[in-house]
Amino acid sequence: MAFARHLTRDRRRSAHTVRAYQATAERLLAFLREHWGGPVDAAQLDRATAADLRAFLAARRGEGLSNASAARELSAVRAFLAFAGAPPPRIAGPRVKKGVPRPIAPAEVVALAEEVSEDAAEPWIAARAWAVLLLLYGAGLRIGEAMALTPAILPLGETIRVTGKRGKTRIVPLLPAVRTAVEAYAAACPYALTPEAPLFRGAKGGALSPAIIRRSVRMARVRLGLSDRTTPHALRHSFATHLLGRGADLRALQELLGHASLGSTQIYTAVDAAHLLDVYRNAHPRA
Repeated sequence: MAFARHLTRDRRRSAHTVRAYQATAERLLAFLREHWGGPVDAAQLDRATAADLRAFLAARRGEGLSNASAARELSAVRAFLAFAGAPPPRIAGPRVKKGVPRPIAPAEVVALAEEVSEDAAEPWIAARAWAVLLLLYGAGLRIGEAMALTPAILPLGETIRVTGKRGKTRIVPLLPAVRTAVEAYAAACPYALTPEAPLFRGAKGGALSPAIIRRSVRMARVRLGLSDRTTPHALRHSFATHLLGRGADLRALQELLGHASLGSTQIYTAVDAAHLLDVYRNAHPRA
């Protein structure tokens, strides 16, 4: 449809975003046809009201959408209506209740990573954002550690060697999804990835600044209505607490996170369960 072409050609959105936004547009049109009891064309979209959009979101929420996913759905609706020449009605997006404690729920991590990627100016920058955020959440890296990686880690195996604070190195297992994300970025990056250069590049080819990632996360969490505690470091925190939720040994977790003292690791109390401990036990050479 023309909306998809607009997103690809004019907005330079990633293929993932184009598919997601087109699907939302199709769902909205189908809903309005039933809601209004007749066919819907571009001219009729101009009469869509805030009440209509709230009804659409309510129907989607009834299908099981989380707050974060519903907020992304609304973002796509606004983009579609603007493309159709119908100024989107003012409507507040769904918000996560204040005081949501850390760690970030897995679904919110995915929504955050998708939102950051979808806001990227270029498809390769979207792939870069996805890879960086998955390294923080799926491998527990500090943002500075991720920025310090070089193409020497390629091709990726089951683990990577990470250099942390005070030059201490550690071995970190990689989930398949993390490996896929980093490899997709490496394939899409327009700059030569020589072994000594930074793996993650800025838009002009220099080393990517952590500030760029922090700013992108900050803007995305506002759009999604997530807590202001949703930061890049909170993704690493979630990685650790999810591991403990499955019964990870503190000493093993200390080594995995690169903490100099056990006291630093003990701040992570038992929380929601996750499956990463199984990956750690299977992939880490000292597990």
